[in-house]
Amino acid sequence: MKEEKDIKIVGMMINMYCHGKHHTAKNEMCEQCSNLYNFVKLKRENCPYGDSKDYCSQCKIHCYQSDSIMRQQIKDVMRYAAPRMMFTHPILSFSHLKSTIKGKRKKKKETKNADKDLFKLLGKNKKYIFFVVGLMIIGLFANLSFTFSICYALEIIIDKKELVTLINPLVIAMIAIIIRYITSRITGEIKDKLGRNVKKQLREKIYDKVLTLGPKFSDDVSIAGLTQVSMEGIEQLDLYYSNYLPQFFYAMIAPFILFFVTVFLSWQPAVSLICLVPMIPISIVAVSKYAKKIFAKYWGKYTSMGDAFLDATQGLKDLKIFKADKKRQENMNESAEEFRKITMKVLVMQLASSTIMDTVAYGGAGLGIALTILGLINNWINPIGNMVSVAPIALFIILVSVDFFLPMRQFGSAFHVGMNGASAGKKILSLLNLEEPIWNDGIVENTDIVFEHVTFSYDGKKDILKDISLSFDKGMNAIVGKSGCGKSTIINLLLGQNRIQKGQILIGNKPLESLSRASYYSHVATCSNNTYIFNETVFDNFKLAKLNVTEEEIYSALKKVNLDTFIKNNGGINKTIFEDAENISGGQKQRLALAINLIADKDIYIFDEATSHIDIESEKIIMQNIQELSKTKTVIVISHRLENIVKADKIYFIEDGKIEETGSHEMLMKKNGHYANLYNTQKELENGYKEVMPNEK
Repeated sequence: MKEEKDIKIVGMMINMYCHGKHHTAKNEMCEQCSNLYNFVKLKRENCPYGDSKDYCSQCKIHCYQSDSIMRQQIKDVMRYAAPRMMFTHPILSFSHLKSTIKGKRKKKKETKNADKDLFKLLGKNKKYIFFVVGLMIIGLFANLSFTFSICYALEIIIDKKELVTLINPLVIAMIAIIIRYITSRITGEIKDKLGRNVKKQLREKIYDKVLTLGPKFSDDVSIAGLTQVSMEGIEQLDLYYSNYLPQFFYAMIAPFILFFVTVFLSWQPAVSLICLVPMIPISIVAVSKYAKKIFAKYWGKYTSMGDAFLDATQGLKDLKIFKADKKRQENMNESAEEFRKITMKVLVMQLASSTIMDTVAYGGAGLGIALTILGLINNWINPIGNMVSVAPIALFIILVSVDFFLPMRQFGSAFHVGMNGASAGKKILSLLNLEEPIWNDGIVENTDIVFEHVTFSYDGKKDILKDISLSFDKGMNAIVGKSGCGKSTIINLLLGQNRIQKGQILIGNKPLESLSRASYYSHVATCSNNTYIFNETVFDNFKLAKLNVTEEEIYSALKKVNLDTFIKNNGGINKTIFEDAENISGGQKQRLALAINLIADKDIYIFDEATSHIDIESEKIIMQNIQELSKTKTVIVISHRLENIVKADKIYFIEDGKIEETGSHEMLMKKNGHYANLYNTQKELENGYKEVMPNEK
């Protein structure tokens, strides 16, 4: 395994460092180095990439970022031990070097593919880029016509020829100006249209992807990261498509057009100019390696700072209570300082590259002008028949010399925008390429649920569920057990949020993955302790569950959860629920979510700790309604409080990912096993609480 190999190599390097620097015996470590080794080992074992991990320098997680002491120690170890490993363990070092090079090549290939994928993201909008390039080329010919006409007109004026001869060059100049104006105007409109189309389509794709991923998307993407990518990230990618790509293609074509125009007039300056033009892209390539790393870090720091800020604001109350707000503020300041530093690096890099490109551009243009003047002296310039003499042609070449470098120079300016957009684009691509839940197009015909020998692990190492087999029939089905035993994991698998490693889940004798999600979800309703209530009226929230719901149906559902009186006295069904239900209590929010689910009229109801924040009186009412519901529906209940599930038709007691006991409450109590022990313990605690409470009064 690559993991074991990596740990072995790092262990050898730490051992070598400890022996050399701390003068310990061979194959022995001091306490400091031993702690470092354990830290490194733990980080590598918990690496989410597992054996697919390539090399740490390109990793986006930065395992050592949170511990500056360990980070510095591992750097010291690497500087000391890496060169010495080549002599002490040449075969192992060569093998590690080989795998690192292979990883870098793979990364390079992935980067190239990512660039292609960015272009593919345009879809039908690709044509607009080529339209823009075509118009830019037409504009270039218009500029050349205008420049030549002016040069010719100047010769006429200087030579004091008949004024009638000025008509032709002036007419050509006017037409060239009009064409240039029209092409510029249309180019701007097309770029604007391209930008609008791209932003609209990308946001639709991101939204569709989030919908496709379902509730699982938050496991892979932070809310702050998603917001930043879908807003500013797409804005940056818009600049990449509308400015960078058209300028890139134009910069590749324009110098050759200018070369073919000027080479017939004087080949010496034309050849010199075309040979110097590649110096700008060479300087861009030299900068690009460094730029890609910087922009990748820039977006990483930007996203992490956004995550930290959102996390701090959401938990501000708790931070104040625990007096940890100052510490969190310090952490935020550190993140902001890191972002400032990386921003300064971006600005310095942009300034440096601009200076290099300006030097090449002006130097090249200066050389072209010098060669043209020299050509004028030495008769290197060819006149155009008897119409145009050498002087206006020389002036034309001098003026055009700058145009050789201008497209490339503008491309260089757009390059930084392009790199920033490409970095944002790759983040968008990584989101769009996230593994999706397996769904097909099968139709649900009946809702019998069967788990057959299901094994599941989140990290591929530790099994959360171990070869479990169970079934959920019409009636009340309960899943109980201690925290972390795998109860909620069963629900997640049932909702298709994760993929099982072994076994299968059958819905009506059909594998879950063969079904259409739309078809399956039309039969399922879920209610948990964190069900989201939208920032809309009570009525609008109910309409999500049933579009044509009536006021009578709403109040009937609210009565079942003991919430009808509160709603009637506080604005009725037109009461607006604030974001995340801030204007109602946690218990009221949960009861409202439950009422919405009850009105949905589904075949399968899943209640995951649905009464955890609710008072005893309301809890009794709700459980009575759940029991009533179970007479006609398949109801699955997860509850830590076993008193709520004593009337369940079937109870599964899970411990350490295995089903230890199955049966009704009466059957399990007779067994006097794990379930009975847990039930009796809870009962004793509740009875003790009831005895203590009167004494406290």
